[in-house]
Amino acid sequence: MKRYGTWKYLLILLVLGFGVLYSLPNLYAPDPAVQVSYSSSSQSADNFLANRIKEVVEDEKLNAKIELENDYVLVRTDSYQNQLRLKDVLSKNLVNDVVIALNLAPTTPDWLQDIGANPMKLGLDLRGGVHFLMQVDTDRAIKNRQDGTLQDLRIRFREEKIRYSQALVEDDASIFIKFNSSVAKQNADEFISDNYTQFNLPLSSNDENSLRLTLSEIEIEQIESDAIDQNLTTLRNRVNELGVSEPIVQRQGKKRIVVQLPGIQDTAEAKNILGKTATLEFHLEAQMDTPRSRKTSYPYRNGLGAPAFLQDSIILGGDQVATAQASFDENGLPQVNITLDGEGGSKMHRATRGNIGKRLGVLFVEQKTRTVYERDPEGKQIPIQETYEIKEIISLATIRAALGTTFRITGLDSPSESSELALLLRAGALAAPMTFVEERTVGPSLGADNIQAGLFSMQLGLILVLGFILFYYRIFGIAASLALTFNIVLLVAIMSILSATLTLPGIAGIVLTVGMAVDANVLIFSRIREELKRGREPLDAIDAGYNRAFLTIWDANVTTLIVAVILLSYGSGPVKGFAITLSIGIITSMFTAIMGTRAFVNLIYGSKKNLERISI
Repeated sequence: MKRYGTWKYLLILLVLGFGVLYSLPNLYAPDPAVQVSYSSSSQSADNFLANRIKEVVEDEKLNAKIELENDYVLVRTDSYQNQLRLKDVLSKNLVNDVVIALNLAPTTPDWLQDIGANPMKLGLDLRGGVHFLMQVDTDRAIKNRQDGTLQDLRIRFREEKIRYSQALVEDDASIFIKFNSSVAKQNADEFISDNYTQFNLPLSSNDENSLRLTLSEIEIEQIESDAIDQNLTTLRNRVNELGVSEPIVQRQGKKRIVVQLPGIQDTAEAKNILGKTATLEFHLEAQMDTPRSRKTSYPYRNGLGAPAFLQDSIILGGDQVATAQASFDENGLPQVNITLDGEGGSKMHRATRGNIGKRLGVLFVEQKTRTVYERDPEGKQIPIQETYEIKEIISLATIRAALGTTFRITGLDSPSESSELALLLRAGALAAPMTFVEERTVGPSLGADNIQAGLFSMQLGLILVLGFILFYYRIFGIAASLALTFNIVLLVAIMSILSATLTLPGIAGIVLTVGMAVDANVLIFSRIREELKRGREPLDAIDAGYNRAFLTIWDANVTTLIVAVILLSYGSGPVKGFAITLSIGIITSMFTAIMGTRAFVNLIYGSKKNLERISI
């Protein structure tokens, strides 16, 4: 029997220690918690917010532990029921400029966190993760479309020399235009009928010198559908930016979107990013001779400096931003490097080449929601969500030369603000604001049952397999049993390091890899028995059994691994969860079944030179 090298034993011990160390955090169950942070990324949590939360907790006599972190306040509770109750209480008592989200607070010891050892994420069907149900404000999308159409109409009317005295989008999203004369109205009627087919014909009017433009039902349905589709795409991009494993973003009904984020750790950040309807607008600064009807005053985002007037006409919006990256300027201040698409670059060049020496304003536009409580006829408080818009100047800089497709935005308060702005620009703007209709964690009931059922199936299968192996293969069965246990520990450790999300299909993948590991050991032990029947010496039979079974095990596992990689590449949801655990399990099972068992067998029999029989 060939001597097993010392380096191989050291390698196995090193891998085993690595597996035990990085799988250990999974023994610490997280606490149900509520996370509170300011909605503005430039504002960190402070003692004022923590004390306000403490007052609410004490008034409601809730058993909770308050922790002030760098960017948020974490309130740990002792049960999922108290977690939900605490969230409702805080939502009613805190101001609307905070984000309140459910979370699972880790209980992993600090020394494990310091070396990067964190628990494995669990999917929604187990425990970890958040479920969001969001309502898309399609009425806002229709109004936004009408605002854009009105801006275009103003430009076209000037080109066609059609004079009007008033033009605005009313609350019902119709466009009202009052003309200077009946002739101008008639010309506008003909022009709109020929060029703007989205409006109902004939164009409605209650006044001989005015028009009221209303969208057709087909156009309204198309706008609503486009808004939902764009929001879906944007949300998927934002979820990808968050680095969530196996997310689910899908449409539900006519105006709602479901977002499931398995294994997400910072649910407050997720809620803040997903719900933001933020974009940029580029405007030239208004001059002294600019009519008041064509300019608007906006405050600075950082609150410093007096408000400035910008021209109402938009050079371009955030939808024409191709890429955006957060970085630092030569003075170490945060900035965002912007790259526009071809059309956006052309617009920016045309707008700036004739305005060198003037100032270009970067306007941050964000549509937010706030909760207002009103009393019903019975005196009960009913939460009502209102949508409002914030427009603030980020930067107002002098144009030194004609701009093209690349430039930078400065004047940001913090690196976190620049990172958030870059993320939102990369992900794209939402076509319409959304409100959170439902937010919940999945796990207190169904998740716990699934975990229990999954663990029971694994334990039962493992016990039956180990019992059979120990009975049938004796000493070699002990080696296989240790290898199987080692395999599961190593698999859990690798999934924890990779931040892979464990789901019910993933548990099925683990059970399958256990079966494949057992199959590999059975192949090896059967070959050893065959060699013993042929009259070989026990030590030579062990060598021959491992050597001859290796190619068979290799071929079987590689072919299965190819299928698993294909499922991982092209699958989604449960299929991807199954493929992840299967892929990792195949690699770990080959290591433990071949090297692990052989090391144990060599440790038992390797030093015996005149061995006559082995227990197999």
